Amino acid sequence: MIENQHQTSLSAAELAAALPDRTLAGITMGLRALIKAGRLPLGSRLPTVREVALECGVSPATISAVWQNLQKQKLIESRGRNGCWICGQQSRMTPARFASSGHFSRDVLNLSLAVPDARLLPPLQTALLQGAQAEDLNSYERIAILPALERAARRLWPYEPEALLATSGGYSAIHTLFHALSFACCRVAVEEPTGLRHLDILEDLGCEILPVATDSEGPLPESLARALHKQPVAFLFEPRQHAVTGQRVTPARLAALGDVLEGRETLIIEDDGIGSLSSVAAQSLGGRFPERVIHVLSFSKSHGPDLRMAVLSGPAEIVESIRAYRLFSSGWSSRILQGAAAWLLEDAGTSALVTQAREIYNARHSGFVTGVQALGGACQAGAGLSAWLPVRSETFAVVTFAAHGIAVSPGRRYGTKELNHVRIGTSTLEGDLLERVVEISRLASQ
Repeated sequence: MIENQHQTSLSAAELAAALPDRTLAGITMGLRALIKAGRLPLGSRLPTVREVALECGVSPATISAVWQNLQKQKLIESRGRNGCWICGQQSRMTPARFASSGHFSRDVLNLSLAVPDARLLPPLQTALLQGAQAEDLNSYERIAILPALERAARRLWPYEPEALLATSGGYSAIHTLFHALSFACCRVAVEEPTGLRHLDILEDLGCEILPVATDSEGPLPESLARALHKQPVAFLFEPRQHAVTGQRVTPARLAALGDVLEGRETLIIEDDGIGSLSSVAAQSLGGRFPERVIHVLSFSKSHGPDLRMAVLSGPAEIVESIRAYRLFSSGWSSRILQGAAAWLLEDAGTSALVTQAREIYNARHSGFVTGVQALGGACQAGAGLSAWLPVRSETFAVVTFAAHGIAVSPGRRYGTKELNHVRIGTSTLEGDLLERVVEISRLASQ
C-alpha cells in the first residue's frame, strides 16, 4: 500500500506497520520521513485518528497531537469531515516565513529586512589575507574553534563561558543546536515578536511555540511564567537588543527573567544577533545559570554577512553534542573565515568603524521614530537596524507602502498571530529618503 503511488486511501494497519516507534515523537518523525520520501502518495487520505490509534496501540489523543504537528509542518491538511490528507509541501522543504520575503524588482525599495548598510561594513581584504595564514590551515581536524578566535571572543563575552564553538552564522547556530539536542515536536517558549527564521526552524521541527509577550524593556516576566507552566524544553530570546523591534532589554528586566527561570530545568537560549552594533553592553544569564545557558553571538551585521561567522557558548557537554552533530555535515567552520573574524575583532581600526556604524544606525533609527512621532504617529524609540511601526491593519499598511514602491514586512510573520505592526528597515534611511518613508508611514498607519 505505502509503495503504491496511485493509492488515494491509506490503510491504518499498513501505516502502523511502517511505524515501529510508537511514542508521540516517534510516530510524528516516522510519518514525516515517509511523506518526505514520497512513500505516502500526494493527495492520499489518511485513516481516522481512532483507526490509527487502535493499530498503533496508543491513545487517540496521541495521534491527534501527531496530526497537529504534521499540519504545522504543512505535510498534511485537514478537510473537516472529509478527514486529513497528504498535501503538497513535502516535495520541497523551504523556510516558509523567510521564503515569503519575496524577490523584488530593482525599482522597489526593499525595507522588509533589517540588513546592514554595505557602505558601513569594514573592508575584508586584509582580514582575509590574515585568515589565509590561520593555524593548521587545510587540516581535516574537526576543530571546535580556532584558538585566535576563541581568545578574541572570550574578551567580548558577557560571562565566563565553559566552552565555545564557531558556527557559520547565528541562524546556523540556532538551527544546528535545535537539531543536535533533538527538540523536534517539543514545546519551546519564544519571545513575541521574534526573528522569523527562529519561527521557521521551530515550525519545521514541529515544535509547539509558546509565545512570550514583550514590551519596551524586553520579554515580560509574567508572560514567561505562564509559558513555563507548560514545561517547555527551552526559552529562546535576544538578551540585549531586539532585532525586530529595536527595543533594548534592560538589566532589571533581564534579572527579573532570571528570577522566573530560577529553579527550572528549562534550557535558556540567548541569540545576540545585533552583536557589537547594539547600543546595550553585552549581557547574559550565563553567569547566573552557566549549566543551562547557550549564548550565540553573531558577527554578520557588524562585520559582514559573508563572513558567515558566529560563536556560541554553553556547558561543555552541550557544546560537544552540538559539535558532534556537525560531524554529519561540514564538521567545522572555515579556518580562513575564523582567522579573518579573529583579526577583525582585534583590529583597532575595525573597532572604530563598527562604533561609527552603530552611531549612524542609531541616528537613522531615531530619525525615523522622531519623524513618525512629529506627524502624530505612535512608534517607540529604540536602536539598531529596524523599527516596529504600530498600524491598524497590517494588510492595509503593506499595500500602502507597496503602492509607493516600498516593501515592508507585516508583523504577523514574526509571531503566532497578527501583531498590528509592520517592520521597517531603517539602516539606510537618511535625507529625502527618510522623509519619504516617514510620510508613507503616516498614511499606512491610519
